[in-house]
Amino acid sequence: MSNLQLDANGRLRHFLAIEGLNREILTEILDTAESFAGVTEQNVKKVPLLRGKTIVNLFFEASTRTRTTFELAAKRLSADVLNINVSVSSTVKGETLLDTLRNLEAMHSDMFVVRHSDSGAAHFMARHVRPHVSVINAGDGRHSHPTQAMLDMFTIRRHKNDFENLTVAIVGDILHSRVARSQIQALNMLGTGEVRVVAPRTLLPTAVEALGVVPFNRLEDGIRGADVVITLRLQKERMRGALLPSELEYFQLYGLTEKRLQAAKDDAIFMHPGPINRGVEMDSQVADGPRSVILQQVTHGIAVRMAVMSLAMRHAGEGETD
Repeated sequence: MSNLQLDANGRLRHFLAIEGLNREILTEILDTAESFAGVTEQNVKKVPLLRGKTIVNLFFEASTRTRTTFELAAKRLSADVLNINVSVSSTVKGETLLDTLRNLEAMHSDMFVVRHSDSGAAHFMARHVRPHVSVINAGDGRHSHPTQAMLDMFTIRRHKNDFENLTVAIVGDILHSRVARSQIQALNMLGTGEVRVVAPRTLLPTAVEALGVVPFNRLEDGIRGADVVITLRLQKERMRGALLPSELEYFQLYGLTEKRLQAAKDDAIFMHPGPINRGVEMDSQVADGPRSVILQQVTHGIAVRMAVMSLAMRHAGEGETD
């Protein structure tokens, strides 16, 4: 995977997963995002880094935040953006993913941002694109969502400065969440002091400790003394069988309330990758409260995706060939 994601000089070419990268590359993404963070505050919210490049948003799954922030990021880098409505595209009519790829390449595309329900779809595309083309994974099945993880890391670093002494608790549907998988990998790669996962046993992977986390089944125990609490959406569309008695019971045991958050540190921040299900994962008092940084995550997503796009496209600008 690392050979697929990196160019001959060990720099980012595709961004498919946190796995296979290293701390230096993740830090470079965060540092580059920091340089872009002020662009949104300027009168002219654009930089010319990707002028003349064509970026295709190819979303086979519904998305609001991810697709729109990728589109904004590309436009702020001065790229041309093509949004493919997959629900009416040729793939619905039976065209294969590879044929779709070849036809879009024939339109002189330079980058594909791909979201797909099948794990490995972005990797498949990266293995088949032409040498000058980059692929960014915007979420594939239950596997990975690397740009979401990096915008979460950026948000944490902005509030907590470093990762070494932090305790981060991830609460919710760990079993089905591609976001959780990528977050755990990124947190460990960046040297986080302790990474915890908090969920009922039915929503934890088997041998979850092998991921480099400390599991908890009781919410208050899992978030006690935490610096950062990240809660996840229940992935009901990916669940098979009766993993939960009801959403009401889940909220009663694992839903975040101000009272329960008192177990975390006084200066703890609260995060959620969205979309939020109020009354299931948290109540509105928490979602809209002073320690919530949910809307900041969305804002930071633009800068982080600008960073990933600009770093991945360096090889094309330098005329690299494979």
